[in-house]
Amino acid sequence: MNTGNWLADTRASYDTVADSYADQVRNLLDDTPEERAVLALFAGLVRENGGGPVADVGCGPGRITAHLHGLGVDAFGIDLSPGMIAVARRDHPGLRFEPGSMTELALTDASVAGLVAWYSLIHVPDEEIGSVLAHFHRVLRPGGPLLLSFHVGDERKLKTEGYGGHPMNVYVHRRLPDRLAARLDDAGFDVGTQRTLTSAESRLGGLLLARRRPDAR
Repeated sequence: MNTGNWLADTRASYDTVADSYADQVRNLLDDTPEERAVLALFAGLVRENGGGPVADVGCGPGRITAHLHGLGVDAFGIDLSPGMIAVARRDHPGLRFEPGSMTELALTDASVAGLVAWYSLIHVPDEEIGSVLAHFHRVLRPGGPLLLSFHVGDERKLKTEGYGGHPMNVYVHRRLPDRLAARLDDAGFDVGTQRTLTSAESRLGGLLLARRRPDAR
């Protein structure tokens, strides 16, 4: 799979569905108490580690960014799709949102106190996951928490239509929690919370909460 093609296809697809996607997911957290509990745990870990800016990478229309802000976290959003960023800025005018790619994360080293990728790894090919996790490790402060959510499975499927019937051209990659946890370990993270669940977010979703290991002395 060509990296340039999947990025371009993902950007164009989410530009196309930005408004309808935002309408469909806006209130999902109201019906997902386990996800809210994990987000609250993540926010508590950020505060325990001294606080600071938190990156919501692949933020879409900004609902997770806004939820974290409501939990007292200094959250900001990054998304590949300019259309999604426009919707996020419209719906949450008091928060910061910037276009960007997790494959070339334009944040300085050890600059964020926490990082969330909420169902935003699902279009990243397997061969790019290691590079993405390396970027997450690079920008996180030592001890900073990382929260990943994803669809559980061991296959990929081409999505050609979604969110109001608009055309899309993206692969959805499902991942096994143990395998992704091993990738996190290889990337320099210690995995704490690991669970699977069924909810309004996913028919079978996975949650991994990890911390960046302290730098070796």
